[in-house]
Amino acid sequence: MSDYVQSLGKLFLVLAALFAVIGGALLLSPRLPWLGKLPGDIFIQKKNVTFYFPLATGILLSIILTFLFWLFGRK
Repeated sequence: MSDYVQSLGKLFLVLAALFAVIGGALLLSPRLPWLGKLPGDIFIQKKNVTFYFPLATGILLSIILTFLFWLFGRK
């Protein structure tokens, strides 16, 4: 039972850290006006419809997160 409780405690700490990082990113996002407006992001606006797909931004964030997980995941 104590292994289960310790695992649950670690999970909660990881989730809390993840929420803190996401919250910090949301707070800093207005200071990065280019984020979401990169060349390669798809933006189509018609009369009553707006379609936005941040393709280049998603690829950039994926590369950055992959590098960070690789860097901190090494043993």
